[in-house]
Amino acid sequence: MPEQQVIGLIGGMSWESSAEYYRIINQRVRDRLGGLRSARCLMWSFDFGEIEALQQAGRWDEAAELMIDAARRLERGGADFFLICTNTMHRMADTVAAAVHIPLLHIVDPTAQRIEAAGFRRVGLLGTAFTMEQDFYKGRLQNRFGLDVLVPESEDRAAIHRIIYDELVQGRVEPHSRAVYRAVIGRLVEQGAEAVILGCTEIMLLVKPEDSQVPLFDTTGLHAEAAVERALADVRSVPVP
Repeated sequence: MPEQQVIGLIGGMSWESSAEYYRIINQRVRDRLGGLRSARCLMWSFDFGEIEALQQAGRWDEAAELMIDAARRLERGGADFFLICTNTMHRMADTVAAAVHIPLLHIVDPTAQRIEAAGFRRVGLLGTAFTMEQDFYKGRLQNRFGLDVLVPESEDRAAIHRIIYDELVQGRVEPHSRAVYRAVIGRLVEQGAEAVILGCTEIMLLVKPEDSQVPLFDTTGLHAEAAVERALADVRSVPVP
């Protein structure tokens, strides 16, 4: 019987969302294969404090070198493909992918494909300031998938970013911050957003479908599910009772 492919995970950015990746991936494999089955996976987990300091200082080249080292560790460990378990660090996705011989499953692609399948064209984007303001993420959505991407206004972007770094990556889920996100989503909908991308892997800890008037596309869940589909592409599924 064909074996599962080994999923490589570059995690720890933050570990709260990496834990969700691990949970979702293993749950989906068990759902597909039944019984005691679980995922074959490897994770390299960063000390996020080191990464965050490089982000805030704009030392992206140094961060890229650390990401390349992590990808190479996964490759040496036997991963068949790998994921970067954070939206922001896809800023250097092409550089990291070019440094190894195993493919990268990019976080934008399964999200955009699901949005396309649902028939939406104009989407709001929530994430860190880096993700909302720089072109590495919006550009892929626009250029590869033809999506019209809306981001919040400056004050709203600052609030979204602050909540991510001051609360969510530190394991804090505050009701007041959920209200802030709800209001920001409402303003994106007023601007014409037909759906909203939760473009930071921690936002799903705070925002739920009932917090939005339009569909939400959670990059954490969609990325993890796409990894399972790839890993099990040649593995026969069993019926789930």
